[in-house]
Amino acid sequence: MKTTLGLCIFLITPLLSFSQWTLDKGHTKFTFIASHHGISEVDGYFKKFEGKITASKEDLSDAVFDVDVETASINTDLEMRDNHLKSEDMFDVAKFPAMTFRSTSFKKKEGNKYTLTGNLTIKGVTKPITFDAVVNGPVKNPNPNGKNMQVGMKATTTIKRSDFGIGGKLQTIMVGDEIEVRVTGEFNKPL
Repeated sequence: MKTTLGLCIFLITPLLSFSQWTLDKGHTKFTFIASHHGISEVDGYFKKFEGKITASKEDLSDAVFDVDVETASINTDLEMRDNHLKSEDMFDVAKFPAMTFRSTSFKKKEGNKYTLTGNLTIKGVTKPITFDAVVNGPVKNPNPNGKNMQVGMKATTTIKRSDFGIGGKLQTIMVGDEIEVRVTGEFNKPL
């Protein structure tokens, strides 16, 4: 039985042509927005991250997303706040240096609109989340020297920081519990 299964996998694998799309860091941003004192908003982003898409279909309808973000790279343009966000009560970057997203589903709704579902892990806590995603492309790089295909994406969702143990001592009047997440970026693969 093992021999038959191994032979089937050996014969089928070449037929499944998976391609890998790499995140273009120069054209990607992981942004978050939190309410402050119930009267305004504060936004920030993460400077360091890695990501890829693996897909066998050209339209990316079977895409699998893997993203890792370095929590210590958080930036809100205010050093005092950034240091607090890195602390044990918030992201605890010393103990949890990365947060991750692993997709479980990527479904087309209509046109270039998709629903991206997966597991987000922050501070060792994993929760399912769903993004509304817009996909542009894939297209051939229009640069005359371009030797790759490109796809652009925007994904948005709202999470609760309390679900991940972020700011447990922080009252929601100070910083809202619901955090808007907005990811924009490009992925590339060689021709």
